[in-house]
Amino acid sequence: MDGDRIDRGSLRAASRRTGKRTDAEGGNPVQALSRALDLMECIAAAEAGLGLGELGQATGLPPSTVHRLLKSLEQRHYVVHDEDRGRWFIGVQAFSVGGAFLRGRNYAALARPIMRRLMEDAGETVNLAAEDRGEAVFLAQVECRQMMRALSQPGIRVPLHCSGVGKALLAALPLREVEAVLTGGTMAGLTGKTITDRESLLRELAVSRERGYAIDDEEHAVGLRCVAAAIHDEHGRPLAALSISGPTARIPNERIPALGAMVALAAAEVTAAVGGRMPED
Repeated sequence: MDGDRIDRGSLRAASRRTGKRTDAEGGNPVQALSRALDLMECIAAAEAGLGLGELGQATGLPPSTVHRLLKSLEQRHYVVHDEDRGRWFIGVQAFSVGGAFLRGRNYAALARPIMRRLMEDAGETVNLAAEDRGEAVFLAQVECRQMMRALSQPGIRVPLHCSGVGKALLAALPLREVEAVLTGGTMAGLTGKTITDRESLLRELAVSRERGYAIDDEEHAVGLRCVAAAIHDEHGRPLAALSISGPTARIPNERIPALGAMVALAAAEVTAAVGGRMPED
């Protein structure tokens, strides 16, 4: 299920990229930039923020280096420090820079009215996500009006193999590319229903491709379901994916085909709006 978890995988990845380095290397401006970006990625991956010690442990940098870089980032408003809790959070300038991605790829703006209409028709939360570095990243969400609803804030990352948007994106790729993605990653079991076997997932993706939408049946989070379909670019390749998310109590098995048809139609509308085309069989 598409969810709003702290992306600890991204934090670990940032740690691996940084490695153990000595503070004597700080005179290299390229290296300083790389370290600052590592810190920002770690902070962005932790919804509750991170302390100085946690950032040093995650990046392998000495506390003095971490503090110096954080103060420089704070001066430019890329990070903010909560003195009461002693934790660092992403700042408004990072949001402004990140928003340039959405402005440049205007499919998010074009998708929003279609997402809003889909939310009204389905009565459930609608999400927009794209693939990035082997994960699905949420770009936008239109919340439903129900008291209990699935929330996936922009920037949250979810695995491809067990999320509705991720499976929709995988199903829209050629088989050789799907196999390459699966070979290079892991398929962690997040719930008792997560598909962790490669061949089983390939069969599930084939079914998703045939029916025109993918299903996350409590595979990412217990009690939550998603149905999702891919948006395609001008070459017929997956550009992003739309999903309808909600609790199993409101999305029983018998309702899935109707929701699947809705999200597939909406994804096709966004595809047309961005000048894309549906792939040939």
